[in-house]
Order: sequence, then structure tokens, then C-alpha cells
Amino acid sequence: MNLLSIQSHVAYGHVGNASAVFPLQRLGAEVWPVHTVQFSNHTGYGAWRGQVFEAGLVRDVVAGIEERGVLPKCDGVLSGYMGDAAIGEAVIEAAAKVRAANARAQYCCDPVIGDVGRGVFVRPGIPEFMRDRAVKAADVITPNQFELNYLSGSETTSLANTLQAIDKVHATGPRTILVTSVHIEDTPKASIDLVASGADGKFRLRTPLLEISVNGAGDAIAALFFFHLLKTNSSAEALSNAASSIFGLMKRTKDANSREILLVAAQDEFVDPSNRFRAEKI
Repeated sequence: MNLLSIQSHVAYGHVGNASAVFPLQRLGAEVWPVHTVQFSNHTGYGAWRGQVFEAGLVRDVVAGIEERGVLPKCDGVLSGYMGDAAIGEAVIEAAAKVRAANARAQYCCDPVIGDVGRGVFVRPGIPEFMRDRAVKAADVITPNQFELNYLSGSETTSLANTLQAIDKVHATGPRTILVTSVHIEDTPKASIDLVASGADGKFRLRTPLLEISVNGAGDAIAALFFFHLLKTNSSAEALSNAASSIFGLMKRTKDANSREILLVAAQDEFVDPSNRFRAEKI
């Protein structure tokens, strides 16, 4: 499997491509990473150094890959946080190039907008770009519950209205949707839900809630879900495999009291998770 991953990158720690690329490689995928930023560390530390790249650089790198004649062998495009709309347009153009070269290729967009408790944390204009351009261009999206609410224009408090919100977003374009960090009225306080919806139906998976606050887990689960979806063509299997791996990664990180996800130390969780969680059809 060959995947083009267009995301931010940090030298220290694990977010963006620094979170997504290694798990994919550990599972056997060839990853072609294109960086939208090069920072010393993720911005959660409050201070960082580095540079945000221009959209022209992203287009130039993708053009160079295209000149190698390998786009017909690309199985998918993955994107995450977008610093501005110009970068977003470059990502959408790259996905269109890949799908023109390989009709079976898919584009997975993690529509990073914000989160419960923090609200919107991206630059002005990005939420609208995600809703009006990126999500509509994607085959697969991986929003959290806050982002699903924004994209659907609704509030999700029950399983019924969560599924309704998912259907509203399906109608805009994406064929497969993974919703992370779901906590609704029937979710136990000590648990967290994930909901996936695809051609094979709608599924929910529940894991214990780990009291941990780190960056990069969302980037990793988007990559893992996309990989397993392409491999199995099953949103249920993709949900089970990705959630099991991320739970193992986060538990190892929590047990070590680490500020950064233990992506390397816990790498066996990607291929053989310590705990297996099964998706249940809704």
C-alpha cells in the first residue's frame, strides 16, 4: 500500500506526519510524507520554532512525485491540520491528481477544527474551508464529536441524533465517517465511544476513558483507520483495529506519565494490540 500524507511535522514529539507516518510504516505501508510546516515541537507547549510552508511548496513537492510516474500506484491521500485555505486547496488538488491517476484511490481528511472544552482552535476561515471544500472533496473523514457538530450544524446528545448528524455529513460527499471522542447520554462516565459509518453499516465501539491529555492521538487514529479501511474495505474492521491500537498506545503513554505519545516504545500495539475491542453494529 502506498499513501501520500500531507500534514504538519515536528522534530520533537509526535503530531501530524510525526504521528501518522510511523504507525503506517510499522503496518507495512509505504508513506510519501509532504510537510506543510516544520516546527521544533507541537504548539501545545506554548513556544516553538520553525516555519509554515507556502502552498506553492506543497504543490511543487507533489509535482515532483508526479514526475516520478508513481501516482497510479498511490492508494490514498491523507490530510490533517491545515494552516490556511491555500494549503487546503493544494491538498485537494493533490487528492484530485491521485484519483485521476488511480480511480480506486481515496482521500481521507481529518477535518481539524476544534474540540469539546477548547472550542475552535484553528485560524479564522479554516472551519468554513473544512466544511465547504475539504469534507465535500473527501471519501473518508475522521472528525471528533465537536467537529461533527460543526459540520452537520447540529448538537449530538444521543445516539439517534449522532446518527442523524452523520447522515447529514454523508449527504455532502464522504462515503465513510469515523467520529472520535463521542460522549453522549448513554455513554458511561468512565467510557468513551467511537462511531463509524460506511457502506457496510453503522457501528459503535466503546473503550474505557483514559484520563490523559496529549497531542497527536487524533492524527494517529485517522491514519490507522484509513489504512485498515483500505486494507479490509470494512468500516467495522477499520474501527476495531484502529481503536484497539490507539487504546494500547494511550494506555502505555498514561502508564509512563509521558507528555508525548509513546509512538515508538508502544509500536507493537499497531500490529498486535494488547486489548481487542470489537465494533458493534447499530
